[in-house]
Amino acid sequence: MVGLYQRNFTLNLKSTPMKRLALLFLGALMVTGSLAQNFVTGFVYEDLNRNGKKERREKAIPGVAVSNGTEVVLTGSKGEYSLPVGDDNIIFVIKPRNYTLPLNDFNLPRFFYIHKPGGSPGNYKYPGVSPTGPLPRSVDFGLISSPEEENFTALVLGDPQPLNKEEVEYFNRGIIDELAGIKGVSFGISLGDLVWDDLDLHIPYQESVKRVGIPWYNVMGNHDMNYNAPADSLSDETFEAHFGPATYAFNYGKAHFILLDDVRTPDPLGKSRYRGGFRPDQLEFIANDLLHVSRDKLVILSFHIPLFSTESEEFSLADRQQLFDILKDFPHVLVMSAHTHLQRQNFYSVHDGWQGSRPLHEFNSGTSCGDWHKGELDERGIPRATMYDGTPKGYSFLRIDGNSYTIDYKAAGKHADCQMNIYHPLVVPHNQRTGAPITVNFFMGRKGDTVEFRIDNGKWTAMNHTEKEDPSYLEQLWRWDRSGELLKGRRPSNPQPCSHLWQAAMPAVADEGNHTIEVKATDMFGRTFTGKSSFRVLNPE
Repeated sequence: MVGLYQRNFTLNLKSTPMKRLALLFLGALMVTGSLAQNFVTGFVYEDLNRNGKKERREKAIPGVAVSNGTEVVLTGSKGEYSLPVGDDNIIFVIKPRNYTLPLNDFNLPRFFYIHKPGGSPGNYKYPGVSPTGPLPRSVDFGLISSPEEENFTALVLGDPQPLNKEEVEYFNRGIIDELAGIKGVSFGISLGDLVWDDLDLHIPYQESVKRVGIPWYNVMGNHDMNYNAPADSLSDETFEAHFGPATYAFNYGKAHFILLDDVRTPDPLGKSRYRGGFRPDQLEFIANDLLHVSRDKLVILSFHIPLFSTESEEFSLADRQQLFDILKDFPHVLVMSAHTHLQRQNFYSVHDGWQGSRPLHEFNSGTSCGDWHKGELDERGIPRATMYDGTPKGYSFLRIDGNSYTIDYKAAGKHADCQMNIYHPLVVPHNQRTGAPITVNFFMGRKGDTVEFRIDNGKWTAMNHTEKEDPSYLEQLWRWDRSGELLKGRRPSNPQPCSHLWQAAMPAVADEGNHTIEVKATDMFGRTFTGKSSFRVLNPE
């Protein structure tokens, strides 16, 4: 077999017959005895008839990466590989470009074999993997030839996170209904917190995303793990039973995707139930995986907890630095995370320990459950669930062209052109300044973007970036708290400062009647978006 753990048995042909016989016996014993129990071998091949069985006429695929979760080897000329295994390993193929993977009944790619002879711990609240028994003689992976363009689109969801079956229906009706049967999208990724602690809901969640009709990859979040696990390495047992490995990779077009479990439990510092970070074996996997990835590729890392630390959530800076050190020689890198239930663009530079040739962009994605399915109900009886930075719940389209990318955010239930919310007084007095601001929440914005406004067809005026609570969200909260009757649904969460907010003073307008505020915003990708709103000018007399 070819790989990092290749073993050669060379016989000395000049030795005596007895010595040759002894060596042959020793070699056979090592192959059929204890060594075979510690190594997995198999083939990667083109599954022409898609029956999942390697047949003589089906050709081998050389140069394909296969991993045991830490080591990564390439298949040899006959598609063969060999990897060490213990009593708790998932062996998986890293999908190469121009091949697709078989799918299960939920449109989840089948790219792995779980090897747990004794199964998962039996005392968990939510069951894990049943005992898998002895390792098969050959663990093979069949791939299906499928040409891939360098220009493609992936669908990204942050935190679906239903608490119960009622919220699964909110997810279905509020998000999935408008995505079902979507065209022009190659696959989807969910960035963790697929459910909210009730791991039995993983199956209804899978039934939901199946309706989108595309292959779907999943990241584990802090609400997807087994909290009664005695060690972090055992916290993903139920996730593995439902989805496979929590750390893995695949290629598509000119992009290389690495999906990671970055939830450490229990918190190594003892401060909370979990903490953001990586185990040494995960960092070793990333380094070994990238040994087989060319520098001109776009490397996309997807995990749940963002890399930046806040007062309530902490990410291990030591782990982050190790990740940065592994990635520094790759000029095209994107990080995607979720977890915060707001939307934010983070950029890391030399001041943060990043040594790459350009700042590292982390898209901290908004969530499809929004503010945990809270807030007033819309006309369909679905919670509006605006996130507490004023961003509406929704999902994103990651559009990749070669090794470059753009990201579009889609507010659920709204037109694709809805990229901002404009908040301002609805009525102002004739020819007077009131001190009231015009506030623009540009959902995909970041500090440094250009946002301008004008009244009617007047002169464009630059707006000032600020980080504060969104007044539109505050109005929703005040309406809830000041209502004389109980409102249906659950009270929205308390607000947090928004990182993509701009303001300017409302100007004095001389002409009475109706007027239009027009806003244009240019994002980090150089694209310009516009929005409009209206107000009235009245004479106080």
